[in-house]
Amino acid sequence: MKLDIPPGDFAGYIFDLDGTLVDTMPLHYRAWDAAMRGVGLQCPLDEDLFYSLGGVPTRRVAELIGQHYGLKIDVEEVFHTKERLFNQIRADARLIEPVAEFARRMAKTHPVSIASGGTSDIVHPMLKLTGLTEVFPVVVTADDVVHGKPAPDMFLLAAKRMGVEPTRCLVFEDAEPGMRAAEAAGMKWVRVTSRKK
Repeated sequence: MKLDIPPGDFAGYIFDLDGTLVDTMPLHYRAWDAAMRGVGLQCPLDEDLFYSLGGVPTRRVAELIGQHYGLKIDVEEVFHTKERLFNQIRADARLIEPVAEFARRMAKTHPVSIASGGTSDIVHPMLKLTGLTEVFPVVVTADDVVHGKPAPDMFLLAAKRMGVEPTRCLVFEDAEPGMRAAEAAGMKWVRVTSRKK
């Protein structure tokens, strides 16, 4: 994988976690598929639908998948089931090395941060599991903002906590909602393509 870094005088770097730094999206897909089948989904969860929701906060993903399939669901119940299922398999996650290596290198000279649509109890254990906790002193999760991606709130908060002007931040993302959020925050972005078609 080659990272296409745009030209610019960047003072801070913001990284999505799932599908960007860590190849967890297939694991999240397995957890979502099982959770949705538990509430009445009669077919495999559509992978394109799932990947189109990358970076969207988990509760909102539950709502959107339920709406897509016309299922009446208890969002909180599905949320907790999905997180429990994911926690059972998260040890299978692997770093996306080119991105992790770039983050480690930048962290020596620039502020770096995580801005993830996941909740804190998912994000922090994953950072610990993959040895990234020390790399990222600033971590923003879905618990820290009212509006998740594609709203710019996460990225703006990450920039503020890093002490960097938003327009001087570069965002690394794998999903459309995150790229739209970066643009809304006035930030340039790098697309990470980890999905195996």
